[in-house]
Amino acid sequence: MPSTMMLLGVLFGLLTQACTLPVKNSTGVHDGKVRSKRKYSDEMLDRDEMNTMDQILEVNRRLRGPRGLTFREGDIASSFARSAITCPGNACMWQKSVDGFVYVPFMLSPLYDDMDRITIETGMQDIASGTCIKFVPRTHQADFLDIQPRYGCWSFLGQTGGSQVLSLQTPGCMWSGVASHELMHALGFVHEQSRSDRDQFVSIVWRNIMPDQIHNFRKHVTNNLNSPYDYNSVMHYGRYAFSEDGGPTIIPRPDPYVPIGQRDGPSNLDLHKINVLYNCGVTN
Repeated sequence: MPSTMMLLGVLFGLLTQACTLPVKNSTGVHDGKVRSKRKYSDEMLDRDEMNTMDQILEVNRRLRGPRGLTFREGDIASSFARSAITCPGNACMWQKSVDGFVYVPFMLSPLYDDMDRITIETGMQDIASGTCIKFVPRTHQADFLDIQPRYGCWSFLGQTGGSQVLSLQTPGCMWSGVASHELMHALGFVHEQSRSDRDQFVSIVWRNIMPDQIHNFRKHVTNNLNSPYDYNSVMHYGRYAFSEDGGPTIIPRPDPYVPIGQRDGPSNLDLHKINVLYNCGVTN
């Protein structure tokens, strides 16, 4: 009997000690999820997760444009004389030459170093290698892209005439994919999720968008060139663009797990759309 009482006492002591140990519950998991939330306005996404548009918005988030310019959708510049989104009758397209190519003259600021020039020219080549667009150093042409390391990454939509600034700040905008993105704006392309048919392919989570940035998610009357919606376009916003509290602002449908946007450069569909818009025919 004494040995039985002793055994019960030991068991009771063990149980008492166990009850005093910290209990792992869901609070820690919840805290981890909260900490992992990404508030776009204050925190930079993990660099490995960032697509081209994420990088552009990160660089441009404190952008104050030159007097007389406003910016739509984060990086499309416009002046008082012209809408940033519309291009009636393809009036903003670059002219096609009799040899079938579209020559886009450009000047690169002498402020760029050799690596910057290589990055920008890689972005040009990624477009030129699959289309009839050819970026050529400006000699005497009246209409040309004046590529400068101004504040932020931005471009006008299509050809505006004369000396046309395209800003690629260094080092923030020095991704070849960012250069291709801004060059595609200069060729006349808007962001993929601005397409008139976008609601068939993505859901915009309005409640997660910073209130003063909701206008950046408007649809536009666009010429979709009879081309499929391209989740992989270099022109697509990232999943968390302009997020107020770290929640997604764009969710693909019907499959919410489809990746959107990327950082490598124009997709095959991006190149196809350039060829269709500029009537390139067989790619060169």
